[in-house]
Amino acid sequence: MKKIKITLVKSAIDRPQRQKLTLQALGLNKLNSFKEVEATPQILGMVTKVNHLVKVEEI
Repeated sequence: MKKIKITLVKSAIDRPQRQKLTLQALGLNKLNSFKEVEATPQILGMVTKVNHLVKVEEI
């Protein structure tokens, strides 16, 4: 399975609680923090919900 790198590029301040919880579930806490994860359907669904706050790159 392919891996993706997810980087938080915009702040979660003044966002709905649901988006904040999604970022927390992805493991993104601070600005410019990143995680390398497997591209499962669950992860891709979470990324879709916060795609305006993150940058996604294939590894």
